[in-house]
Amino acid sequence: MTDHSLTVTREVRPSGAIVLAVAGELDYGNAERLTGAADLVPFGEGTRVVLDLSRLTYCDSTGITVFVHIHRRAVTGGSRLTLAGVGADLMRVFRIVGLDQLFTFEAADQREADASRSREDA
Repeated sequence: MTDHSLTVTREVRPSGAIVLAVAGELDYGNAERLTGAADLVPFGEGTRVVLDLSRLTYCDSTGITVFVHIHRRAVTGGSRLTLAGVGADLMRVFRIVGLDQLFTFEAADQREADASRSREDA
């Protein structure tokens, strides 16, 4: 039996960046988990928010809509939103629908390098 669960964990980095790590399958049946977690983020002027999608295994159109919703919240609040660790299949979808022009992306290894630098600076 395939596990179709979704987990969203929140972490605040020493740099102050808020990371929502998304793991599993994001679809119509569980998209509210990510929406709910994002609704608790204090999007504010200068706040950096990272959606870590490196462990996301599936995303349907509802998930894409959630990403756009989170982007709108970030822009409205003056936050910087970055999508990290986006897999090739999901990146292809972003390109097809033009969302690669909307979002800022970084590789998962870049996020880890930034986290290591933050720990060294502390």
